Amino acid sequence: MDAAGKGCQKLLLFAAPSAATSNGETDMMQKLSGLALALSSLLLLPACAEETASASTQSMTRAEVEEIVRDYLLENPEVIEDALLILDARQKAEEERAAREALTANHDALYQNAADYSIGPDDAEVTVVEFFDYRCGYCKRSVDYVAGLPANYEGNVRVVFKELPILSSESRIAARAALAAGLQGKYFEMHVGLMESRGNFTNAEINMIAQEAGIDVEQMREDMETDAVNDQLADSLALARALGVTGTPAFFVGDTRVPGANTPAVTRLIEDQLG
Repeated sequence: MDAAGKGCQKLLLFAAPSAATSNGETDMMQKLSGLALALSSLLLLPACAEETASASTQSMTRAEVEEIVRDYLLENPEVIEDALLILDARQKAEEERAAREALTANHDALYQNAADYSIGPDDAEVTVVEFFDYRCGYCKRSVDYVAGLPANYEGNVRVVFKELPILSSESRIAARAALAAGLQGKYFEMHVGLMESRGNFTNAEINMIAQEAGIDVEQMREDMETDAVNDQLADSLALARALGVTGTPAFFVGDTRVPGANTPAVTRLIEDQLG
């Protein structure tokens, strides 16, 4: 079949939906059938004139077809709303499909990256991953909930921390400081200190948080610029992009993403997995 034939087939299928189409889409398609037929006069029939067009229809001008379409839409404005609703539903379904595929493709990087810092037993039944930014107010409000998960579930929950410093340059400095503290075995202490801070993360403030956590500040400052810290930050940012994470906090439990500080949703997912 030539290109014109394929075009004719696609438009005809659009005007007359198959039995597999959902009821909502069928209703909308029926409402659009008049519009589709009008458009076919301008867009389809000239290209398929030898197959389907009549001489009278071919002679219609563009202005005449546009007038038919305009009149139809004015008489049936709900067609536009119906079409937009179905388009929105299709887009959401496609986004969900893409998110599931991305999660499957990046499962090991999300849950089993040996470079990540975590709390709770490595063999815990449930793993929760959090992407966060130290300047994020909602992340700060969630810190006690997140820190308490392993104890609250008697060691059956592990929490993995993923730095996602996207809000400011200070966020990036704080993330580097936390990862550098981790090289001294003090990641979680630095993490909590930074989350509890209400300052602007000046050098002096970060140094003070580190000192209070028992961290060698001079060593931390050196380690903040190492390849290990650079690579871990780059990996975390790349993973967030691959998973479609654009804001903080963002939680992952199993094959589900929970955007925002929706801790009740995280709790439900944990308890569902624990049975």
